[in-house]
Amino acid sequence: MNIPAIRHIPATGQTLCFDAAGNLVDCVGSGQDGEFRAGQPWPEPRFELQGADLALDRLTGLVWPRVASVGDFPMSWAEALDAVAAMNREQAFGHADWRLPNRRELLSVVSHDSRRPALPPGHPFTVSQTWYWTSTTAVIAPDCAWRVHLEGGRMFYGDKTRDAMVWPVRGESSLLAWTGQRGCWDSAGNVVTCAGTGQDRELRRGSPWPDPRFAVEGEGVRDRLTGLLWSRSADLRGICTWEEAIRAAREYHEGGLVWRLPNIRELESLVDAERHDPALPGGHPFENSQEAYWSSTSSAYSPDWAYCLYLHKGAVGVGFKAGAEFSVWLVAVESTPG
Repeated sequence: MNIPAIRHIPATGQTLCFDAAGNLVDCVGSGQDGEFRAGQPWPEPRFELQGADLALDRLTGLVWPRVASVGDFPMSWAEALDAVAAMNREQAFGHADWRLPNRRELLSVVSHDSRRPALPPGHPFTVSQTWYWTSTTAVIAPDCAWRVHLEGGRMFYGDKTRDAMVWPVRGESSLLAWTGQRGCWDSAGNVVTCAGTGQDRELRRGSPWPDPRFAVEGEGVRDRLTGLLWSRSADLRGICTWEEAIRAAREYHEGGLVWRLPNIRELESLVDAERHDPALPGGHPFENSQEAYWSSTSSAYSPDWAYCLYLHKGAVGVGFKAGAEFSVWLVAVESTPG
């Protein structure tokens, strides 16, 4: 089935489909991420070496050091920001525009079809299979910052005084969207002036959001940033299992459109990193937002689990497919079978 172009969302990389027990199934008619493969397709090869030390991500346009660890050891969030500032003073790898990646930049390098590490096949990096800092504060708990786990691809926030690894980035990406973060906070959660901090809000990388961000179209809502059409109700059947969520999409026919369960990147694209409870942009027109949502993306770490979005926080996690754990929110295919 063909789907229209989607802006500012990379494909997850998932090409296989699994049932609730984690068994491989045919993707045709499954309603899963591996069937639709929505989002910006990956180029082949995904990465291009720039000398011995750097690699360009040809999908996003960002440049990453091949050894994904500043100092070769974990450090606190404040130490991470300082370490990247020191790289710029020293013009590490011949450049003085390094930064701690924001949450969308770091998540962009994750392959949701891979594990240990959760990076695209054939990647040229040496990484630790643990948590990595981003420059984005978790506004729900501003003494914490968002981190990505490169063993399996989850994204949760962690105490800024605890240790995590540091993988700096440089370059501009027209693919990735702004996170929405509008403030800066220190490690104790106090509001600080952004200038010179190296935090997400100071650098504000990513494509800007249109204003207004959303437009109501009948019973759907168009995200003018990504082009996706979402069901206006963000609760279509209550808490359910993953298979029930897939079935709910198959049975939903509002507006004469074909609807599907979104993949995890599509769900995450809705997150405003400045907000929580829910972590949606202000003034959104959605109704009945719930705490957490199933995605159509299976976990490569354990395919009897699937990725989910914790909308009250903005976190990316996983849930056991057979458990009645999360809610259902749909996007429209808006195309006929191809």
